[in-house]
Amino acid sequence: MEYKYQTRTQDGLLQAGIIDAPSKQEAISVLQREGLFVTNIEKSEKPSLYLRNLETFEGAKRKDVMIFARQLSIMLRSGVGLIESLDGIVLQITKTKFREQIIAVSKDVEGGMYFSEALAKHPKVFNNLFINIIKSGEASGKLSDSLSYLADHLEREYKLINKIRSGMTYPALVLVVFLAIGTLGIFMVLPTFEDTLMSLNIDMPFLTRMVMTIGLGIRNWWWLILLIFGLIIGILWKYFSTKEGKEVFDRIILKLPLFRKLIKQTQIARFTENLSTLILSGLPITQALDIASGAISNTVYKNIIQKTHEGVRRGEPMSSILANYPKLMPGLVTQMIRVGERAGALDQALENIASFYHDEVNRRIDGLVATIEPILIVVLAGLIGILMVSIIIPVYKGISDFSF
Repeated sequence: MEYKYQTRTQDGLLQAGIIDAPSKQEAISVLQREGLFVTNIEKSEKPSLYLRNLETFEGAKRKDVMIFARQLSIMLRSGVGLIESLDGIVLQITKTKFREQIIAVSKDVEGGMYFSEALAKHPKVFNNLFINIIKSGEASGKLSDSLSYLADHLEREYKLINKIRSGMTYPALVLVVFLAIGTLGIFMVLPTFEDTLMSLNIDMPFLTRMVMTIGLGIRNWWWLILLIFGLIIGILWKYFSTKEGKEVFDRIILKLPLFRKLIKQTQIARFTENLSTLILSGLPITQALDIASGAISNTVYKNIIQKTHEGVRRGEPMSSILANYPKLMPGLVTQMIRVGERAGALDQALENIASFYHDEVNRRIDGLVATIEPILIVVLAGLIGILMVSIIIPVYKGISDFSF
């Protein structure tokens, strides 16, 4: 039987872990024989085999890393040692895989490894930005402050991504309803009326013949349509996964009429937010730019930041380099950065830019949803109207001919 425990050593240090023992009392006895004072012990609940397997493959999400950074920062500020803090946090992590990774980090640190080096062994959880900020905190002796910066940064980024997702939820739902109604109309409603329309022995209007032909084609060749559609999606996915394809895709989405401003504002917000956090944590501007470029997903903006990094290394001001890309870096951005450079408060200027564009993204998403919603409803109503009109016209014509 496994038991989770929390103990204190004779020196007052906190320890936590899992012990295997026949009973709770036996587990306490084993820990006491090792000179530990048991403060809490409870049975480790083992989920079903299916759930254990599911949890094992469940990785840490952005929110999990954010909470981890926040909790660790608070514990370090409270005077708890790093290893004890990590062991205490482990007991609160519910995801098996993430818990095992933090346990491994704790063991590596206990074995003499730097905290940043231990985190770097788990790149899928802790990215380059996270690790370098921790490294800066270790060098300056302000690890708790660095973790606090990280937690704030991750929280703002988490809210931004959640806002984008929630904004796209309603249009996606309308689109699903549209596809469901279209499928229902083609495969169930239309065939019911086709026999009736054919029995009227009248010349079908062009609209009716077109709808019936399309419906018949989809019903007979739906598998081929899905196959072709799947092949096209697969080919595009494979191409856009390549370096060249991703650059093409990133350039295309920056030109989409409804989404280009939102994408540009999102990229600027993320860039300035990342750079501000890195500089605030004590990293030099050149190193901060190098790390920030790796944290940007859009290759067009990534290339701009890399060129800015090269220019700053040569001694050029960052604002003058960014000014060469007015369509992607608006004058407001370059002007505020220029003021920050002259005043020696670049981190504050970047933070103000990030805050401004976070608000702009929120407003843009609200406006985008308000624009897309009526468009989708009009398109949905229009297609339903076409289907109904194509049925009603021949029926009305057949009734009129029959009455005469």
